[in-house]
Amino acid sequence: QVQLVESGGGLVQAGGSLRLSCAASGRTFSPNAMAWFRQAPGKEREFVAAISWRGLSAGMQYYADSVKGRFTISRDNAKITVYLQMNSLKPEDTAVYYCAADSSGSLYRDYNYWGQGTQVTVSS
Repeated sequence: QVQLVESGGGLVQAGGSLRLSCAASGRTFSPNAMAWFRQAPGKEREFVAAISWRGLSAGMQYYADSVKGRFTISRDNAKITVYLQMNSLKPEDTAVYYCAADSSGSLYRDYNYWGQGTQVTVSS
């Protein structure tokens, strides 16, 4: 059974930075991609960023327009860990951030495994 454990959320002022981490358990787990999503109160969950894990596209990064230039997704293959460096944070970035692993379809939507979420709050 694969488990994803997120960490790094918290409270930060607008313009500040946070780094989220998501570690996947399971020695033989080899995802094809890992990603971050977020869900703000009263809104649907939305795609934030994804990174391909293997194959010819390994390491390729994908971002939502709302975070391009401010957020960076990266990975540690050996630790099966994905990171999300969030800079220039805005109040509208406030949400619960979810890690996802192993896409079953669209990299922007479909994943087999999900973390429990970590709260990010950006104060104005």
